[in-house]
Amino acid sequence: MDKYICNVCGYVYDPEVGDPDAGIEPGTPFEDIPEDWVCPLCGVSKENFEIVK
Repeated sequence: MDKYICNVCGYVYDPEVGDPDAGIEPGTPFEDIPEDWVCPLCGVSKENFEIVK
């Protein structure tokens, strides 16, 4: 599974870790995160993330 980085603050969403504080279980692909999820560090939306190359 691909990691995604926030273009605003640099937070990296790692699907192996998820975002437990937001109810996103480990193993959840970025594509399966709800559209209303926001970056846990800076609060921007999913559209501000891009795949880590």
